[in-house]
Amino acid sequence: MAATAEHDRLELAIGGMTCASCAMRIERKLNKLDGVTATVNYATEKADVTFPSGVDPHRLIEVVEAAGYTAALPEPASEEADADEEATRPLRLRLVASAALAVPVVVLAMVPALQFDYWQWVSLALATPVVTWGAWPFHRATWANLRHGSATMDTLISVGTLAAYLWSLCALLFGMAGMIGMRHSFEFTVQRGDGLANVYFEVAAGVTTFLLAGRYFEARSKRRAGAALRALLELGAKDVAVLRDGVETRIPASLLRVGDRFVVRPGEKIATDGVLEEGTSAVDAGLLTGESVPVEVGPGDPVVGATVNAGGRLVVRATRVGADTQLAQMARLVEAAQTGKARVQRLADRVASVFVPVVLVLALGTLVAWLTTGNAPSAAFTAAVAVLIIACPCALGLATPTALLVGTGRGAQLGILIRGPEALESTSGIDTIVLDKTGTVTTGRMALTGVHPAEGVDREEVLRVAGSLEHASEHPIARAIAAAAPERADVEGFTNVEGLGVQGVVGGLAAVVGRPALLEQWGLHLPEPLAEAKAAAEERGETAVAVGWDGRVRAVLTVADTVKPTSAEAVARLTGLGLRPVLLTGDNPAVARTVGAEVGIAEVIAEVLPSDKVDVVKRLQDEGHRVAMVGDGVNDAAALAQADLGLAMGTGADVAIEAGDLTLVRGDLRVAADAIRLSRRTLRTIKGNLFWAFAYNVAALPLAAFGLLNPMIAGAAMALSSVFVVSNSLRLRTFH
Repeated sequence: MAATAEHDRLELAIGGMTCASCAMRIERKLNKLDGVTATVNYATEKADVTFPSGVDPHRLIEVVEAAGYTAALPEPASEEADADEEATRPLRLRLVASAALAVPVVVLAMVPALQFDYWQWVSLALATPVVTWGAWPFHRATWANLRHGSATMDTLISVGTLAAYLWSLCALLFGMAGMIGMRHSFEFTVQRGDGLANVYFEVAAGVTTFLLAGRYFEARSKRRAGAALRALLELGAKDVAVLRDGVETRIPASLLRVGDRFVVRPGEKIATDGVLEEGTSAVDAGLLTGESVPVEVGPGDPVVGATVNAGGRLVVRATRVGADTQLAQMARLVEAAQTGKARVQRLADRVASVFVPVVLVLALGTLVAWLTTGNAPSAAFTAAVAVLIIACPCALGLATPTALLVGTGRGAQLGILIRGPEALESTSGIDTIVLDKTGTVTTGRMALTGVHPAEGVDREEVLRVAGSLEHASEHPIARAIAAAAPERADVEGFTNVEGLGVQGVVGGLAAVVGRPALLEQWGLHLPEPLAEAKAAAEERGETAVAVGWDGRVRAVLTVADTVKPTSAEAVARLTGLGLRPVLLTGDNPAVARTVGAEVGIAEVIAEVLPSDKVDVVKRLQDEGHRVAMVGDGVNDAAALAQADLGLAMGTGADVAIEAGDLTLVRGDLRVAADAIRLSRRTLRTIKGNLFWAFAYNVAALPLAAFGLLNPMIAGAAMALSSVFVVSNSLRLRTFH
């Protein structure tokens, strides 16, 4: 709980929501309390509540429970993940059991040749547990909604399946359907019969199973909603060597206190934010800052938790721990960006908010109209049941999941992972795409970009000497130079001069590689041509390294984070989709401008801190733009969550991947253009599915109401709409 002078802030875990209208109902109830401001997120199943300090938090929980839902304080991230996993197991069991029982029922009803004596009673035995136990989540939600005077898709599912089941049961017990040897003819004849000679167990069991499948896939997607925060928090060091009376003691990092001194060895993560007291090193802060070059630090310099020590032994004094660290602040940024995201109601729920009550009123009106015009009660009930069955949302339940399954399956083949229908909806109005530089447009790794030998010096000799010497160093710049060396020689007397470079004897040559300041200590000065090459490289944002031996500076090597060979083509494709590209980076303006010019991006924003990336996205949104963000680092996670569409490079940090709406498995920016095209096409398919699913029902509703469509034909029409929806979705397999 966070507190201010007059208000407290609390996050409640909400249970029992089945659609976006549930979230809106809880939000309205909470906001009716004096001084309370609440935002309920259906996707994450959480309520962000700000309330006066004098209000008892249990009062908020009581209000949610009075609305028919559950509320509780969130559990720790790991426990929450386990609880979500446990919550999906009963649903999976319900789905598997219902499918096993429903398949024989549907086959027997639709294939008359397989029907045997007493088959209808076998169907009753198989369908009963599906309609009662299997469909219990729908019945329970319907009852809760009715108690509060509302109706959702659950209402129509529950009423439709129960109507089909109960009418079939009546037909067995009081009509002719229960007779030995009865056969269920599969005909499309239109007749004003009483319907008591037919059973519709396949409708009740089939609809229940299809909708359970959709609910299960939805629950699996929701279970991953909190993974971004868990991935972010797991970046921190798990334990730390703290110094107590000059002795190192390993303790959990969570037990560190402000003022504690702790040791960080090469390759270890720094446990928390602090100030360096002993040692010098290069610290790799790429995950948190987006900088491609490790930062040189010495005594008195601040260091950040979760960054990696790339050099020597360090002693750090902790200045911020726990919730005050930069890592924890970034976690809160991700959480705030997710909570503040516009909640997109699914298309089916939006239309169903009107469709469901209309169908219920129409079914009741049909029953009354038939009774008041002198028709038999059985005929009146048959017409009313036909109305409910033809409106039963089997195709609606399939419209989104089937298109999503086919679209995501095709996407996986192309290296694209789509989060869900909300991500697809976000792609439709995107007009601006923000590209993080490091690891997205560029490789994120240092590489040798140029060799400038002095007059009369052999280029291969320079690389052999420099590469041999740098091979013994673990510094990223050293690795880039060593990787470019065609061959290596033996090195003697190797010495790493912290923050400056390396020196040693290579094949009998006393050599030095590093900053010009290190060479000057040897009395070596850059000649004019090499000084000009160094200045030009630095103006482009590259890092210049001098190489010298035998009393002369022999060459200047330039190292930089290189642009991916496919980035320029990717930017052209994104522009072709009507998107305005914006390059965003934590590097200096010279680097940013050079990269932007190379890939064809005119709008460049440089020296952007992690929190500022969120501000840039917000500013673009405030200007009326729909913004997509492509990134791969922890520093991109909050901006990915804030953007209308987040595309995470799968080669980056787990937290960025979890915060994104679309994940690009390959580190190729061209996949971003493919992802947007596939998402838009999948969304069009979903909209088409929903249109035709409703079109079947709406066109047939008048026929059912006038008694021209018996329940058997209604069931067949419903099945046909489902077949159409699935077939339409399968067309996504041809996407290229």
